[in-house]
Formats: sequence, structure tokens, C-alpha cells
Amino acid sequence: MIITRGLLLLGMLWLSTMAWADVKDVRVWQSPDSTRLVFDLTAPVEHKIFTLSNPHRVVIDLMDVKSQLDVTQVDVADTSIRAIRSGKRNKNDLRIVLDINQALKPKSFPLKPNKKYPFDRLVVDLEAQQAVTAIAAPVKQIRDSGSSQRDIIIAIDAGHGGEDPGAIGHGRIYEKRVVLSIARELERLLKKEPGFQPFMVRTGDYYIGLRERTAKARKANADFFVSIHADAFKHPGAHGSSVFVLSERGATSEAARWLADKENESDLIGGVSLEDKEDHLAMTLLDLSMTAKRNSSVQIGSGILRHMGKVSRLHKKQVEEAAFVVLKAPDMPALLVETGFISNPGEAKKLAGKRYQQKMARAIFNGINGYFQNHPPRGTLLASGKNKPAGTTSGFRTYVVRSGDTLSAIALRQQVAMAEIRRLNKLKSDLVWVGQKLKIPNS
Repeated sequence: MIITRGLLLLGMLWLSTMAWADVKDVRVWQSPDSTRLVFDLTAPVEHKIFTLSNPHRVVIDLMDVKSQLDVTQVDVADTSIRAIRSGKRNKNDLRIVLDINQALKPKSFPLKPNKKYPFDRLVVDLEAQQAVTAIAAPVKQIRDSGSSQRDIIIAIDAGHGGEDPGAIGHGRIYEKRVVLSIARELERLLKKEPGFQPFMVRTGDYYIGLRERTAKARKANADFFVSIHADAFKHPGAHGSSVFVLSERGATSEAARWLADKENESDLIGGVSLEDKEDHLAMTLLDLSMTAKRNSSVQIGSGILRHMGKVSRLHKKQVEEAAFVVLKAPDMPALLVETGFISNPGEAKKLAGKRYQQKMARAIFNGINGYFQNHPPRGTLLASGKNKPAGTTSGFRTYVVRSGDTLSAIALRQQVAMAEIRRLNKLKSDLVWVGQKLKIPNS
């Protein structure tokens, strides 16, 4: 009798703690590489996913879940999903069936509620079995078979996207939409400028991980990476545009991470493999590279700030530092541009306007163009001396030696060989002194 009562008590306890969840909503996002589904749930759930063939399907079983939502009405147009169906399974479970156009590999993970999404979420990513990331821009494009002149590739990253809206400003203005519009205008301006080729990291409304954004830019062999955002703050009075580079501390920690992974990198620093280098030498190469790229980033950022100051108020008049993950690239100058505070009603209204977006894109373009006209990478159309502003010497540019400089560090920063600098300046040794003016070859 005691045992029976104990079992009865345990059964009642199990029934009282068994949580049922309800599906509140389903959203679908399509990117060039994958399809993402997001289920809004009233509680965390256990789930299983498997695939079927002939025809291709993905089956998602949600345990102890019910739904009042008609999943057949979920918009799947222009995605890899042809249709979504649902039905009961084992009385307590909900089965979701995705009819898909090709064999896809599903991955899933749960997300807890946050300020933007008050529900528990289940995220399901459907990736191609042999995913090939499309490169939207030519990689180091050669203009013709008889020329070594290539375009300068600018990677344009519109922040956030898809399930991640970024900041939501006054009047329900979404950061992800504003920055994509600015990014597309910047792309248009670069396409019109001889010697430049833009590469859009995000081409539509879908999410990309932070390190994946940088990886896409590196895969496109970009010469420069700019990530565009619209800031938010708890006080609506905060205002102004900003430009950020990777902080020195962030650069140091990132160099250490790359060093730890160097066995997996065959051509990390300008075609120089770290695989066969001792750790101290590899770290030195990484430090030099990241310092050089960071210095270039500051110069580009300063130019962008000057031009943005003609369009909007500046939050800070100098380039700021932060350890943004998206800026952690060891072999590419990178900047994060905050075009304004979308949480400020006045700035949000401006940022939502097409003409203001065009002005902001033009300011970013002018800063980028101004820098690369005077500091073109070797082998590019601009480095050949064509399309240069009046007063610019086509054969070389001038660099003034600063405290702490060495000839090897200058060569690495300027992306030229030490021998070329020695030859052009008729140097008999590698010794340089503060204030010395060195000619740096453009090509």
C-alpha cells in the first residue's frame, strides 16, 4: 500500500511538472548558402531531426508540443523549401515535414528568450550537402591578359540581418534594413569608380555569423573590409556617427588565436605560410601584419570621419577602438562604421530617408577612395598611375619615418619588398632615422 501510494505520488508529480509548449510562429530566411527556420515556442522543447529521400524531406519532431498555427501558410517563396506540413505524432508530439528541392543537411540549436524575442526559439539551418559559398565579386580581377593591373576589392558588410534585426529605432526603423540600403549605395558608387570592385558580404535579409563575415571577405581576397551599422543607446539623446578600428588588445588576442590555428592556415599573411614557422617567428609576423593593417585602418577611418562630418554630427572626432569580433582579420584593414544612433528620433528619421542614406554612403566612399588613391596596393590599376588625382606622383609616394619604425616594418605596412625601398632610395643599409623621407614605390 505504501509502494502504491508512492508510485501514485510520483505519477502526479510527473504530470504536474510535464510542460507542454505551443508553436507561436515560424519564420524562414534564405541566404546564398543555407535556409534558416526559426520556431517561436512558449517553452523549451526536446526535438529530433532526420532526413528522407525520394522525394527529399526534412522531418522535425517536437516533443510535447501542440500548435494552433497553420504551417502551410508560412511564406517559403524563393527558398529551398517547397512546402511545410504538420501532423500529430504519438498523441503528444508535433511532426513538421519540410518538402525540399534538394538534399540538405539540417543543423539545429535552441535560443533562450531575450529583450527582442520574449519566446524560446528553435533554430534549424538547412545547408547544401556540398555547400559552395558564392563569391559575388571577381577575386583580384586582372583587367586583360596583357596587363597586371587588377581592381581594388572592397568588402562591404551590412550588419545584422534575418532573425537578427539589430537595433530597432524610433518609428520601428530596423537597423538591418537601413545599413543594407547604405551598403547597396556604397556598392553602386564603387562599381562606377575605375579601379574598384565591391564585394557584398550580405546581399539580402539573412543572418551571417560575425567570423563568417570576415571569412567571406578573406575568401574574396578583399583589400579592405568595412562593416556598416546604426548604433543604439538607452538614452534617446545620444547622437552622432562613429568609426571604430580593432583595439590593440583585441589585435593581440586575435594574433594569439590565429597562432594557435596556424597549422590549418596555408597562406595567412600575404601568401606567407605560418605552417613551417617557429611560434615566436609566426607571432612576430602576425603582430607586424595586424599592426600594419590597423594603422591603415586608422588612416582610412580618419578620412571617412572627415567626410561624414559634412553630413552628420560626429559622436567622436577621432577614430575609436573596440574589440569587435567582425574586425579581427590579420591580413586586411578593417573598420566598423556607426552611421548614427537609430535610437535617436531625429537621427532615425534621417537614416530612414533615401537621400540621407545616399549621402552617408558617399561619405564612406570618399574616405575609402581618397585613401586608396594615395596608397594603392601593388599590382592594381590605381598603382599604375592611371586615374590618379592631380599632383600625385605616379611612380612613388612619400613616407616619413616615425619613432619605432624599422625598414622591414615599413615594407610590410606598405606592402612592398624591402629591396625595392632600398633601391628607390639608394640605401646602403637597412638603417632609417626618425623624420627621414622615404620613397615608396606604387607598383
